[in-house]
This record gives sequence, C-alpha cells and structure tokens, in this order.
Amino acid sequence: MFDPDELDRIREAKTEWEADTLSGTLDRFGERADSFTTDTGGSEVQRLYTPADVANRSYDDLGFPGKEPYTRGVYPTMHRGRLWTMRQYAGMGTARETNERFRYLIDNGSSGLSMAFDLPTQMGYDSDAGMAAGEVGKSGVAIDSLADFETVFEGIPLDEVSTSMTINAPAAVLLAMYIALGDKQGVDRTELRGTIQNDIMKEYIARNLYIYPPEPSMRLITDIFAFCADEVPKFNTISISGYHIREAGSTAAQEIAFTLANGIEYVQAAIEAGQDVDAFAPQLSFFFNAHNNIFEEAAKFRAARRMWAQIMDDRFDAQNPKSKQLKFHTQTGGSTLTAQQIENNVVRVAYQALAAVLGGTQSLHTNGKDEALALPTEQSVRTALRTQQILAHESGAADTIDPLAGSYYVESLTDRLESDAFDIIEEIDERGGMLSAVEDGWVQRQIQDVAFDRQQEIESGERIIVGVNEFTVENEDPQVDLEEVDEEQEQAQIDRVETLRADRDSERVDAALSAVRSAARDGENLMPPIIEAVKAYGTVGEISNVLRDEFGEYQQV
Repeated sequence: MFDPDELDRIREAKTEWEADTLSGTLDRFGERADSFTTDTGGSEVQRLYTPADVANRSYDDLGFPGKEPYTRGVYPTMHRGRLWTMRQYAGMGTARETNERFRYLIDNGSSGLSMAFDLPTQMGYDSDAGMAAGEVGKSGVAIDSLADFETVFEGIPLDEVSTSMTINAPAAVLLAMYIALGDKQGVDRTELRGTIQNDIMKEYIARNLYIYPPEPSMRLITDIFAFCADEVPKFNTISISGYHIREAGSTAAQEIAFTLANGIEYVQAAIEAGQDVDAFAPQLSFFFNAHNNIFEEAAKFRAARRMWAQIMDDRFDAQNPKSKQLKFHTQTGGSTLTAQQIENNVVRVAYQALAAVLGGTQSLHTNGKDEALALPTEQSVRTALRTQQILAHESGAADTIDPLAGSYYVESLTDRLESDAFDIIEEIDERGGMLSAVEDGWVQRQIQDVAFDRQQEIESGERIIVGVNEFTVENEDPQVDLEEVDEEQEQAQIDRVETLRADRDSERVDAALSAVRSAARDGENLMPPIIEAVKAYGTVGEISNVLRDEFGEYQQV
C-alpha cells in the first residue's frame, strides 16, 4: 500500500525520532514495564507502529465489505444496514420460567433468543435418570420432551424469532423438537431461523459433554447438514465454537486455529459422505469469544474471516461466495468475570462487546455481571442487554464499516494472528488432521499449557486482574441476589416427565424409537425418524439411549 521509497523514509524518520525525541524521555522516566504483550499470546506489542509494519500487505488483502477475502466484513453494509442480533443466552430451570425470561427479553428489545440447557439435557438424560440427580435445571432449562418445548415457546411464533440452541451431542434431538414445534404452529420449515451449536469436536477438546464416539458423532452432524440443506435452509446447522476453547485457556491464535481446523474436519466429513460443499457450507456458522484486549480481539475476528475464505477456496474449491463467508456469533468472556467486586464485570463486558462489534460480529451475547456466581438475575440480564443497545445506538461504533481498518497496529495484529494460526493448522495437518490431534491429546495439552502459564502470572501479580490480585477491598459486602433452582422444581420436572410417559401413546413411541434404531443401523439419515419420535413425545433420554445402544459411548483415553 506504500511506495518503497516512502517506507525507507519512514524507517529513517522513526530511527531519528528514537534517537532525538524518545531516548531522553526514556532515560528520565522509563516506561510502565520492560515489555508489553498481547492478552494471551505473549506476542510483544511494539512501542509504535508505522506503515513499515504492514509493508508486505496490499489493499487487496483487506478488500471491501461483502467481497473476498472478507477481512472487512461478510456483508456490503454490515451494521449500517442491520445491527447485529442481540441474542441473550437464557435457560431458567423449568420450561415455564424460561418462557417468562424469553418474553421479558423480547419485551426489552432482544432481537434473538439463545437457549441454555441443563447438564442432563446436554448429556442426553431425562430428568428422572439417576445420572441427572441434583443437576436438573441447574445450568439451564430442563428439556425432556416436546411438551417442554411447547411450554418454552408458548406465545412465541417461531416464524418471528431466531433461536440459537447451545446443544451438541443430542443436537439432532433438540433440532427435531424445534422443527416439530414449527410444524405444530403451522410454520413452513423453510421459514425456521436459528442455530444449533452441534460442535462435538470442541466437546472432545474443552468441555467433555460428549456421548458417542467420534465417527457416529460426525455422522449425526453430516446427517443434519444434508437434511437441513433440503428442508430447513435458513437454519444454521452448526456453530463451530472457539468460545469454549478460549474459556479453557487458549490464546487468541489458538482459538482461531483450533476452531477453523474443526471446521475443516466437518467440511471434509460432509464431502466424504457425498455432499456438495456449496449445498451445505452456506449454513455453517461460527462462535467466538470476546476477551478484554480490544485490539487483539477485533483483529482476531478480521483474521478468521480472511482465513476461512482462503481455506474454502484452497482446500475445498468452494464456488458459492456464501460458502466462503465466515459468519459468527460472539459471547463475552465468561472466564474473565470475577466473583470479587462483581460490578467491575459490567465494565469488562462492555469493552468485550465493543471489540466484537468493531470486529464485525453477526450476533452477540453479553454476560450478566453475576454469572461468575450463578445464572443471571432479571436485573443483570437487562443491564447486559442495555450494554448492547447503548453500544448500538449511542457509541457510534456501528456507524461505519470496519472502523479500525488501516490502523498500523490492528493490521499488524491481524497479519500476526493469521500467520500464527496458519502455522498451528499446518502442524495439525502434519498430525493427521484435527480428529487425530484431539484423540492423541495434543490439542488439549497446548491449551492446558497456556492456561497454566496464565494462572501463574495471576498468582505472581505479573498479570493484574482488577479486584482480585490488585485494587482489592477489605470487608467486601458479599450480599448478591442470585437465581436458584430448588429441590421442589427438580421434583416437579421429574413428575412432569413421568406423567408424560403415562399419558402418551406408548405403541406410537415404541414404533418411532424402533424406526430410529433401524435408521442408525442401516445408515439412513437419522433426522426424519428422530422428528417422528419427538412428535410421538419420545424423550431426549429415550432417543439418546437408542443411539447409545447402537453407537456406544465415548471414553476418553
């Protein structure tokens, strides 16, 4: 972007500035630290950036919004045309409470719903299963059957909302419930909009909420790809998630690399299953974290977009421009929230949300200040949503496209993150691909090493966490209103599923579950029989157990 002679002049001028102007100030006052680094990667942040730091880039590497390589955004108008979806994550123990929270969010201006499930649901267990004891409704809503879904979305037309569901191993079952509910409401399947997370690879890496071994898990995912391409074309079939990888301790570059490497694995699996890349790839979506370092986070999103376009070109010869567009949801960093001085979390979340918007996110969840302690209260959820609304309507951050473009620092960070992430992907390729790198524990070890180093920095005081190891207060008042799920609610949910089993048509359920078993054995697409099973009021646990019988359960080495 710059004339070589001009770059030489700038380099000489910088050297002169360092000698004539900077050196005297450094001698007298020094700087706050011997060195400065990015938030997680440990990459050195230079004192000053100039055009010489981006000399190897042309403007074509940035391009224009809506055109390859999508560095500046996947849509031509970005947030000037339409604001990001304000999608607040919620799941409140019981289906009735979740319906009330969803209605509250819609009334307060939320433009999308995001559904959190309790641990038994995420693991494919019903609320009355022995493994579910003590966990029903604790980390989200308990969903046992279509009856619970009907309660959650009572009074909420599915053709008027977009719903994201954070569900992975039993994703096919929960998606089937959403489709079945849409059918009951009379909503054409082609009009259903939303996202299922459906990212089992990151469960093997970071969260351990898996059920089946990798091969049948990948089959379930590719069955969903194929079914939705034909039947539910507006629904994002997967949210390839770097969020939990970052929460587990990764660097920003690792978050990009491991997420995109997972994406490569899914695309390859679908192609090997006989699917056309341009038929399913437009429905892929991504899910990233937003941490505190505004510039590194914004650069991370820009680098990821550019990399995915190149990957889809070079590896898979994608022809449809939509196949190359990395569209992503962002959630502010849960692991950055502190139990101490929880009001500080409002500030952290605001800066993280700003980074996501500057980086061009398509949807955003802002954490409640109290989420280091429990599910967020109604008041903290409102504050989190208002944070997004102030950002959208008062800050000016959404008024121009990619406002940090051209910053010598941000462009240099974007290039560095891209280079570092491609280096990691190259090593993954040398190890036989992401599935192999996960199965032998290499990916997990990389993240664990970074997380260990970061914790040591916090304990030594080298890394300051405001209110935790610096700027603390004595005798802090711990009184905070928290959401709680009591034993009566758990028992009520158990009674609900037991009553359902007693009242439903058991012969219809048995026939539907038998059809699921046959499809699993015969290699047929599993989505149609699963939809029929949930319409018969087969439960999450019953359907998951059929697949457990056929596929087995994964035991990590």
